[in-house]
Amino acid sequence: MGPRELLEQCQKLDPADRLELVDSLLQSLDRPDPAIARIWLEEAERRLAAYRAGKVQAVAAEDVLGPI
Repeated sequence: MGPRELLEQCQKLDPADRLELVDSLLQSLDRPDPAIARIWLEEAERRLAAYRAGKVQAVAAEDVLGPI
């Protein structure tokens, strides 16, 4: 069965089952790289320390992203 036929079969599922399938597929593609996760954690810790030390100021999400 090719991708097109598989998609046609999946579209017959109820929405909750399709959502579960999509979630499973996305998780199978998103394999975290431990080295990158460690680098981001270190960066987040540096940023939090700088904020707590008063070296940087917070910016409201609305100011960055606009009205939500």
